[in-house]
Amino acid sequence: MKAPPVSTTHLRTRPVAVGHWRAFLAVARHLNFRAAAEELALTQSAVSRQIQALEDEVGVPLFLRHTRAVELTGAGGQLLRAVAPALERMDAAVRLVRQQAGRKSVAIATWASFASMWLIPRMEEFQREHPDIDIRIDASDAMVDLETADVDLALRSNVPGSQPAGATRLFGEQLAVVASPWLLKSMTPIREAADVAQFTLIEAGDAHRLPYFELITWRRWFEVHGLAQLQPRRWLYFNYAQQIAQAALAGQGLALARTPLVAHSLATGDLLEVLPGHRLASPLAYWLVPGPRSSERPEVQAFCAWLLLQAEATRRAIGEAGEVSGGG
Repeated sequence: MKAPPVSTTHLRTRPVAVGHWRAFLAVARHLNFRAAAEELALTQSAVSRQIQALEDEVGVPLFLRHTRAVELTGAGGQLLRAVAPALERMDAAVRLVRQQAGRKSVAIATWASFASMWLIPRMEEFQREHPDIDIRIDASDAMVDLETADVDLALRSNVPGSQPAGATRLFGEQLAVVASPWLLKSMTPIREAADVAQFTLIEAGDAHRLPYFELITWRRWFEVHGLAQLQPRRWLYFNYAQQIAQAALAGQGLALARTPLVAHSLATGDLLEVLPGHRLASPLAYWLVPGPRSSERPEVQAFCAWLLLQAEATRRAIGEAGEVSGGG
């Protein structure tokens, strides 16, 4: 049955009531008004009225009513694909809020590689010392606005002078040439900078698109060491620091690694630093940025105090002198 044409002259623009969407999803799921009514604990006529009201609001039919069946129209299918995930996320958020009601928690925003390589491996100690504090880590490369986001603090890397107001410097970084021990055993020894050309070199594939990241590439390392024309055996590109480190751990080549992120692997011997006298200075530093509404909460203060101790240990591990300093 073909859906009747609907005039768009008087289409409404106000938001649609959530209850209408609940009825819509139930009918779309069952393709049956009676089954949808049972799910929603409503009468069949009540569900039918909600669907009719929704169609009036949207301005087009969403279902084709056959004698013994219901069928989504094209517009109905389009709305189903958009609305179902949105309501599922809303329900999940409500469940989380209910579960966390009355509990102490700290929400941290940072980027994925830093969360995986630096923060998460250290979290066991904090959880052991503070078993009553829940932790949520939002790991994304997208920048979070602490004024509006539902997070308590952020961990970021910035060039000094461009960090957010109120940020505390955790540590800087250098770039070190690293490799797995068994890869080094299987190749000719590296005695000078030019010897890296016999290896596959692991590189950040998107460094040219990010501010300052071209300053922490193999190309700059070559230039600093007078090897601007050097070409390695082959290149292996990844977009994330974690992937670069994993490839080095797997023996797939030499990586120019960010020292704070591989300090643990160097300490355990899982990675070895090649040519330790040839580190490359990085313009980036790592910062703790507190959220404007969270800094006075005791659980957030406890996490920040623990974080500063971890940062001090990292500074010692990478050979960086000096104390933590504020910025802004």
